[in-house]
Amino acid sequence: MTDFTTADLYDEHEEALQSLSLQLQNLGGHARFTGPIRTIRCHRDNGLVKQVLNSPGDGAVLVVDGGGSLESALMGDMIAAAAVENGWAGVVINGAIRDRVEISSLALGVKALGSNPRKSAKDGVGDLDVPIEFGGVTFTPGRTLWSDEDGILVER
Repeated sequence: MTDFTTADLYDEHEEALQSLSLQLQNLGGHARFTGPIRTIRCHRDNGLVKQVLNSPGDGAVLVVDGGGSLESALMGDMIAAAAVENGWAGVVINGAIRDRVEISSLALGVKALGSNPRKSAKDGVGDLDVPIEFGGVTFTPGRTLWSDEDGILVER
């Protein structure tokens, strides 16, 4: 379902929704996306990101808390292409991506702080499917996320 706007959703549901205050860039081919949340908490290591996005997404949105680090990318074009192939609706990263030109042409919603060509570690260190918090929002696995050009809303 992409026939929504976050502004209309907020007007209709207000306090049932959390609004992300962090200003993320639209970097994917789809500015508007929605789905159930999956989460990863990691720091400069995208091993879990690669593992999860190479598994069936079933229309979910992966939210990655990279601690706001812009020192290395947590997703590049190959991992993003795998996300498309595996049916993910989108990826939201509190951190950086790389290969932004290629990612912008993919049928995937991607929001991140920015980009850095530097690769991250691939050790798989981090936490999977745990509640994470940034930008004044708690991202709980299984809850719904909506994203468009105005921002991100998350079900309480």
